[in-house]
Amino acid sequence: MITKEDLVQAQEAFKALRERLAAVIVGQERVVEVALWAILARGHVLLEGVPGLGKTLLVRSLARALGLSFSRIQFTPDLMPADILGTNVFSGDGFRFLPGPVFAHVVLADEVNRATPKTQSALLEAMQEGQATIGTETHPLPVPFTVLATQNPIEMEGTYPLPEAQVDRFLFKAEVGFPDEEELVEIVRRNTEGEGIHLPEPVLSEDAVRRAQAVVAEYPVPRPLIEYAAALVLATHPRSPTAPEAVKRYVQYGASPRGSLALVLGAKARAFLAGRYHVAVEDIQVALRPALVHRIIPNFRADADGVSVAELVAEAGRAVRAP
Repeated sequence: MITKEDLVQAQEAFKALRERLAAVIVGQERVVEVALWAILARGHVLLEGVPGLGKTLLVRSLARALGLSFSRIQFTPDLMPADILGTNVFSGDGFRFLPGPVFAHVVLADEVNRATPKTQSALLEAMQEGQATIGTETHPLPVPFTVLATQNPIEMEGTYPLPEAQVDRFLFKAEVGFPDEEELVEIVRRNTEGEGIHLPEPVLSEDAVRRAQAVVAEYPVPRPLIEYAAALVLATHPRSPTAPEAVKRYVQYGASPRGSLALVLGAKARAFLAGRYHVAVEDIQVALRPALVHRIIPNFRADADGVSVAELVAEAGRAVRAP
């Protein structure tokens, strides 16, 4: 049973964490918040943005400030599943398991769409089950465990687009935008003055992160808000009677049931980070785009008319009446 004291301590710890991250990461507050939602909800995040926007620095800083172990996997076309999961090696007393980089609390899968589907699929069991099977043996992964994967949306030559089944494993998608002039000046200043950027010192620990996750898991969500989340997902399906006209015209497949889970879990995490003790309608509305934007598959007509998935998610949101 989570006490009010546990709740207050966890919220204060994550408030300090965000302040520590702000000293290293310029802007990108929205991306940082979505990444924290995933940590708190025991999920994973797909980070999409052009190179040079600080995605790797963000993930490394987050892992360091959380007091968690970190590993980085650079995905390339010649990367093999064993390079991610590990392998059995022979030593003097027989075979022993040599863990791969996936055995860390926070895993950065850098440019995940550059590896072949066979290698990409090596992450599926890890992301969904929290374990990795090598040969006939199954090995549990550390707890907490979060994958933050990056992909470049503009350079598609030599890449292998993620299968829908794998994309659906990511609880949220965060779109990393280009900084404005003021932020760009600050980035240049921090990186060129003195000794440059330093990673933040740890603010939390493994136990503290696990306690915060337990607190968020016990956040109460009224049934009308759960029904609201379900209705939002149904509104993304073109054959649903509640779908708006834009969805019926431009969507091939709507969001999966995991979309409803992402909405509720994201709302819980947002309420926690805001210092509140309850989930509000606004929390679900703010979580709508990160939770659903990667789960909707548009049809050819949407591409021809230049209609983005984000616009379709917004249309679905406007079509459902809030409780």
